[in-house]
Amino acid sequence: MLNRFALPILAMPRRAKRVIVLSVDASLCVITVWLAYYLRLGEWVKLSGDGFWQPLWAVGGSLVVALPIFVVNGFYRAIFRYSGLTALMTMIKAIAVYGLLYATVFTAFGVNGVPRTVGLIQPMLLLLLVGASRMLARFWLGGLYRNQLKLVALPRVLIYGAGNAGRQLAAAMANSHEMRVVGFLDDDDRLHGHVLNGLSIYSPADLQGLVNSLQVSTVLLALPSVSRHRRNELIAQMLDAHVQVRTLPAVSELAQGMVSISDLRELDIDDLLGREPVSPNHILLGKNITDKVVLVTGAGGSIGGELCRQILGMAPATLILLEQSEFALYEIQQELEDKLADDTTLLVPVLASVRDADRLRDVMASWKPDTIYHAAAYKHVPLVEHNPIEGIKNNTLGTLTTARIAVEHGVTDFVLISTDKAVRPTNIMGASKRLAEMALQALASTAPHTRFSMVRFGNVLGSSGSVVPKFRRQIRDGGAITLTHRDITRYFMTIPEAAQLVIQAGAMAKGGDVFVLDMGDPVKIMDLALRMIELSGLTVRDEENPDGDIAIEITGLRPGEKLYEELLIGNDPRPTSHPRIMKANEEFLAWPLLQDKLQELENLLASNDVESTKALLVELVSGYTPQDLGLDAASPARRLRYCV
Repeated sequence: MLNRFALPILAMPRRAKRVIVLSVDASLCVITVWLAYYLRLGEWVKLSGDGFWQPLWAVGGSLVVALPIFVVNGFYRAIFRYSGLTALMTMIKAIAVYGLLYATVFTAFGVNGVPRTVGLIQPMLLLLLVGASRMLARFWLGGLYRNQLKLVALPRVLIYGAGNAGRQLAAAMANSHEMRVVGFLDDDDRLHGHVLNGLSIYSPADLQGLVNSLQVSTVLLALPSVSRHRRNELIAQMLDAHVQVRTLPAVSELAQGMVSISDLRELDIDDLLGREPVSPNHILLGKNITDKVVLVTGAGGSIGGELCRQILGMAPATLILLEQSEFALYEIQQELEDKLADDTTLLVPVLASVRDADRLRDVMASWKPDTIYHAAAYKHVPLVEHNPIEGIKNNTLGTLTTARIAVEHGVTDFVLISTDKAVRPTNIMGASKRLAEMALQALASTAPHTRFSMVRFGNVLGSSGSVVPKFRRQIRDGGAITLTHRDITRYFMTIPEAAQLVIQAGAMAKGGDVFVLDMGDPVKIMDLALRMIELSGLTVRDEENPDGDIAIEITGLRPGEKLYEELLIGNDPRPTSHPRIMKANEEFLAWPLLQDKLQELENLLASNDVESTKALLVELVSGYTPQDLGLDAASPARRLRYCV
């Protein structure tokens, strides 16, 4: 009630506020005279009475003396909600002057009909009540005014979706100190023009005008059950409005709880892929996992970690986490321990390198795994390009070592996590992964009791080195987005979807299979950068718009980087029983011939002969065309070309 009464006062012009305060002070002069009479006589008197006790003389004298003194001392220029000690001292001095004059007239000289003590009592009462009125204004109006200023300064947002999720979100944000909801957007034209919980519902077609009239900076998508394709359409409609877009996760992620502000998240590229995930086949998911001993190499990495999370949900008897990074192993072990609902699954953390044959033999002899998911790899293209010896040792020889020991100990299924960079590679990382694929393809014919398979896919969102968090960080810091080439394109998939498909593909293996995941359409990274800038409510700074917010800088392709990634070497993929998994038909060398070449490769690696190693990779890996780093042989920078 008080706040509703105060808001119109705060909205008044300055002159009107001065008139109100002057009226309040005049009223206080009257009230204090009345109180002074009561204190003197012990009974209430009528201010309009006549006879001996004529209070109107005292009232008139107070108004005539007090108000001019108050005006001269700047009482009505001060902003009471900000008044402090200085204003209080000014008030005391002014009322002291008033009290001296008022007492002189009504106490020292006396006025017929006015008790002399009124001249002393009334100034003291006036000091108390005027001071109290100023304090009330400070604490009541001042706090409310500051709250109003804070509210006005908050980012103004619209909620897209006036359904249950939108209403819950608006309620959760009612007292938010982060954002201020100013209305709803909804596709249902029957709702347009109506008011929901004090907030108007608008048509999405009016968004551009609402951005200007309501000063909207952000749109919150409260559509947790909408399809990804429809969400992509909505986002496309908002690009021209230059608003930041945030979204609620899917209904399944909300866990059927009340919607809160913490559920809001930034848009990721997976919101923009326009492709619906396919429900997993639970028979395939559990085939090689349930009640079995499963080993995951590279368990602390982005893909390895997600594989472990998915595997844990399939109730293996034992899950062995093999990782060479102590910190990464600790992190994934702690996370999985927290998720264990009971003691049916045994977690075994193992610090080891896939290149350490003795350590691997001890682990496999002790735990006898049924299934191995080999995710351990060096995958950062420029780093591996500068450290080719270590890259090949880990990616190729590490895979070969793990596979051979798996055969020795009767592992039933061995699944290699591969990459689209293995197709016609231009870098050491891709060539080393393709050679690892070839080694497993060749081994498959010599190890009938171990089913080898490879699963090849492109970039996963949220992995270490992913472009999306990098762009978001650059946008948040206000600097330029760095892009290696204007035409560079990549395939993208979410980590959970990739891990599920890897497990299902491995369950379909017959031996020596190369599976390729359907990554959808490739995404042009320039378009991704532009869209992320626009969906942050910002504009691109370029020649056409020099006053824009975020520039895009082209830095040039990194060592070994390709403009376009491919998933197939040949052009004859075969479908499988799963709509997102294809089977490639890739050529490879027979094991007797490849074995000799791999031994030659191992000797070259042992001698740190990089150039001969690259020459052998060109011979073995179909389509491998190494890129020159462009460094002059006589340049001191040549020393930085390889860190062997």
